[in-house]
Amino acid sequence: MQTVTPPQRLDLTVYAPALKAHDDRTVAVVRGMERALPGLRLNWEVGKGGRPIELPQRDAWLVEAAARGKLPLLCNGDERYPITVSGRGRSGRLGPGGQSLLDISAELPLDAAVIAAAGEMLVHAGEGARAFWGHATPDVAALDIAYQTAPTRDGPPSPRRGLPVLKLLEQIRAPEVPYFLGWLNYWSAASAQALGFPDPTRDAELLSRAWRTVTGGWVVQLTSAPLDLDDPAHLDALLRAYERFPEIGGRATP
Repeated sequence: MQTVTPPQRLDLTVYAPALKAHDDRTVAVVRGMERALPGLRLNWEVGKGGRPIELPQRDAWLVEAAARGKLPLLCNGDERYPITVSGRGRSGRLGPGGQSLLDISAELPLDAAVIAAAGEMLVHAGEGARAFWGHATPDVAALDIAYQTAPTRDGPPSPRRGLPVLKLLEQIRAPEVPYFLGWLNYWSAASAQALGFPDPTRDAELLSRAWRTVTGGWVVQLTSAPLDLDDPAHLDALLRAYERFPEIGGRATP
């Protein structure tokens, strides 16, 4: 029997301050993603059994859910081309520097349309959520990156491909410090400052694929094409970026 390889997906996640009552940041994120990807409408809640339920008053529903600290699972209602976004709170006990967080994550098909819109979607998600940092990374590369986190349920960390060991999120000193690198990296102004980016003498290559956001943050793209760690040039770009920013993943010596 021939093995069918599932299509690749793009994982997009931003890490932001926790939700509060009357918080409209989730509305800004969802609307921003829709503006970035032509034709996208995230007007359905994913109900029991994965059944999409249309939301006639979606934005009001999002604000009400935010008061409960949630961004419930939304989708585009198309099972042939599924796109989802959701958010969950993380308590200060499990957050960097003891701070509570909101993690907002989207999954999209990794096709030409999404690749072209990925940077803009990440900016809208990051700016809309007023996030500290975020990333957009193909799911295959994201799996390799996940092996960097220490410790694992199976014992000591065992990163693949010579990638460095990274600390758990709750071991990171402050929420502005990213705890890993991805293909597209959103760094708020505070995160960029914490990392010492940009340094004109050291970051010329990164700056050739980076752009500034309206709030003073940055999107830093590691490789021209989506990150593929089977490509030696892509792996080298990721390793060099980790070497450049030892603060990422809590690796810097205090």
